[in-house]
This record gives sequence, C-alpha cells and structure tokens, in this order.
Amino acid sequence: MKRLFLTALTLLGATAALMAQEEDRSADSLRHAFGRQPVEPTTQRASRYADTLDTGNPAVKVVLYDNGTYRYVKDVSQMQADSVFTECWDTRAVNPYREKPDDLPDRFSIWVVDTLDSYVCPYVVHPRSLFGYRHGRRHQGIDLPYPKGTPVAVAFDGKVRISDYIGGYGNLVVVRHANGLETFYAHLSERKVNSGDWVSAGDIIGLGGSTGRSSGPHLHFETRYRGAAFDPAWLIDFETGTLRHRLLKVRSWYFNPNQRYVQNVDDEDEIFRTDEEDRLLAEEQAKKEAAARAAAEAAAMKYHTIKSGDTLSGIAKKYHTSVKAICQLNGIKETTVLQVGKRIRVR
Repeated sequence: MKRLFLTALTLLGATAALMAQEEDRSADSLRHAFGRQPVEPTTQRASRYADTLDTGNPAVKVVLYDNGTYRYVKDVSQMQADSVFTECWDTRAVNPYREKPDDLPDRFSIWVVDTLDSYVCPYVVHPRSLFGYRHGRRHQGIDLPYPKGTPVAVAFDGKVRISDYIGGYGNLVVVRHANGLETFYAHLSERKVNSGDWVSAGDIIGLGGSTGRSSGPHLHFETRYRGAAFDPAWLIDFETGTLRHRLLKVRSWYFNPNQRYVQNVDDEDEIFRTDEEDRLLAEEQAKKEAAARAAAEAAAMKYHTIKSGDTLSGIAKKYHTSVKAICQLNGIKETTVLQVGKRIRVR
C-alpha cells in the first residue's frame, strides 16, 4: 500500500512539474484571469511532517504528513539561492534599499502567490489605524487590534531579514518574500524567529504585544516593495482575511503616503480616466484663479487725466507714488511732455 501511495505521489509530482512548466509558459495569459482571483487563507495542518519526496521538477517537492496527507511545496534551498535574498540584505536597517519610490516603474505586476504558495491572513479584524498621515507623521502600515500574547502568523513564505528591537517598532520581524515584497510585524511582546530563518505561511513568528511607540496591544503590519511602503489593504482584505488578488497590479501612486486603498478600482482605464479628469479639473481651477488675479489687479489700477499745469512730480505726490513708477507703468521718460486730456496709469 505504501509503495502504491509513493508511486502515485511520484506520478502526481511529475504532473505538478509539467503543470508548473506550463504555468510559466502561459503566465501572460493568466494575468487577467487566474492572477486576479482572490485567495482564501490556507488552513493550517495539525498533523506533523513525515517525509519529503522528489518530483520531476527539481524546484518542487512533495511533503508527506503523518496522517497520510501531502502537499506540493517549492524547494527552499533553491529559493534561498535567488538574488532577492542577498541583494540589499541588512539585518538592522528598516529600508536597506537606496532608490526612492520615484525610481520604481509607473506600472508593474507582482505575483503574490501561485499554485504552490500558501497565504495566511495575519489577523481577521477591522483595522484600527489606517495607512497615511497620522498626527502629522507618516503611518507606513495599518494597526490591527491584537491581544497581548496572541501568536502572530507570517502571511507568506519567505526569509526573515530582521528579528530585533528597532526603535518605535519595538520588537520587529521583517520577512522578505521571493517576489521582492517585505512584510513587517511590529510591537511584538516576543519574537519567535531569528534573522536568516526560512518561514512558511502560517508559521508563528512572535506574540502580540505593545513594545516600542505603542499606546496599547496591537499588531502594526506593513507591506513594502524595495523599501517603499504601500497600503496593505491593496493586498489583503482584513475584514474577511482574503488575499485580494494572486497578481498585484502596482501603480507608482500606491507609494504616495496620501493614497489609501480604493475599493473597486481594478480597471486601468477607469484609473487613468479619473487621473485625466483630475488634470482637467486642475487646469480649469488654475484658469479661474488666474482670471480672479487679473480682475483683482484691474480693480486696483488707477488712472489720471492730464490737466493744464500737471507735472509728473505733482501727479506722483497726489497718488502717493513715484515719478519712476509712473514712467514704468506708462513706458515714458521723466522728460516726456504731458499732453492735456491724455490718461496715464498711476497704479
């Protein structure tokens, strides 16, 4: 029976390898179908690891559990060899990248999870404090009410970059994922992992707390790409625990601290149409302001009709200005002969 089970798993492994290769070839066609599908949190297994089997794809393994179940996983050793886990790797710096958000492309896509990746929502709850400015300071993530001592699960597979006490974050764990995203878990009362550890979605990385700059027990959660923070709500619906999309379509304006998640703005045409409308409204407003300034200036203008005996100095004294100013306003010289009946501007 066990031999038949292993043989079946081997065949399934070969099938998975072919499916993975086919997925790579057809990734572009999947972007707007499979990629935009939401993902429910993975149910964690209570059973224990028993063994690992190879498949036809060296990057894919089959993990056996002691209750007779199994699942396909990516080979961690191959994943950790990727440059994403060596470039700008710093175990203390919150942002080890040198570029600024403006250096990122205007539009790009990130595969968050595929058929072999797992996802676990850190906590299903109504967020208390949202992304953006708070009390005049940037709030780079969102705050989730989180009882002290409650286990904190990592959202996706990845490698722990930071596990340390970092300033206002308090006890902080930062996990870098194979797609370049990093997730932050702050204010922990206790850290359960070390820098360099490989973690799988759902693994416990710490306990909820209120360390650092915190007014009470909660989990501060951030999502960053190459050091640039964006609203985690673009990625996760914390009310339901659902990952909004397998494929995250990123826009450069996501990294603006004033830009929070906007529901039902998935259509690029709608986004750009809104941007165009905003541009036209801004232009119209600028025209109105320019017209208002011109009207105010016109209302402030004063003229004087030349009478017999008038001199530039006498006119300047009457209107509390200078001869030089009157000459500049009218394009004349101090020696110009004034003509009776002609109007000149004095302000």
